[in-house]
Amino acid sequence: MRNPGWNGNMRTLVLVSLAVCGLVSGCGKGSGNASNNAGQQNTNADAGGASVLTAPVDYLDAIARAKQSAVKTVGLASVNEAIRQFQTAESRNPKDLDELVQQRYLGRIPPAPYGMKLLYDSKTGEAKMVKQ
Repeated sequence: MRNPGWNGNMRTLVLVSLAVCGLVSGCGKGSGNASNNAGQQNTNADAGGASVLTAPVDYLDAIARAKQSAVKTVGLASVNEAIRQFQTAESRNPKDLDELVQQRYLGRIPPAPYGMKLLYDSKTGEAKMVKQ
């Protein structure tokens, strides 16, 4: 006969707690003997102080940074490609990025990722993303 107080959720919680305790206690600096640890570097130090407890937050932060980088790269590439097409067709640099939209070389000026802004230099014909 099963104990009604030990449902599936309670057993899962106990097992996860034991696993976390085992990982935390087994991953300390004092674990293992000195000869095994002497020639090895602490791999967590390379990860910027990451730990088992902060791994989900670190993962989400890495995803956010990767998304920001992708948005920046794709947006900037499309603007610079439109500038090159304009230069080829018109034999000059566009006065500003709005001219690329007006002449239909670019559907719209892509939004800059958070904390960044898109700058265009009409003398060089170069667009770049910079921090605000």
